Amino acid sequence: MSDYRKLRVWVSARQLATVAFRVASSMRGPGSIALRDQIIRAALSVPANIVEGTAHSSPREVAHFLQYSIASASEVEGHVQVGADLRMVSSKDLSEITTLVEEVRMMLYGFIKKLNDKTHSAEG
Repeated sequence: MSDYRKLRVWVSARQLATVAFRVASSMRGPGSIALRDQIIRAALSVPANIVEGTAHSSPREVAHFLQYSIASASEVEGHVQVGADLRMVSSKDLSEITTLVEEVRMMLYGFIKKLNDKTHSAEG
């Protein structure tokens, strides 16, 4: 595939991971350790799956890993929402992460569509 470092979606996924890591690291309160760990692991998985996917030559395999990135981004959003519900995450941080997740997911869906179109045109 291409050099993942040139992909806008990877740059945005890194930004999501960085912001989520910062927000999670500042969380305090009962149960915060487990929630912080889940947020950080899911956030790091988003750009990692983009990198791993683009290492494959098959558009179908690349798309498979991009689906994992979407799932991980959604997981970040869900965990951060719970953190906000428990008053461990500010509404400002929740809003920032939600916006980043939506941006990354939209780019990933677009990338997958492009790969699927490429796969279908090659098959037909």
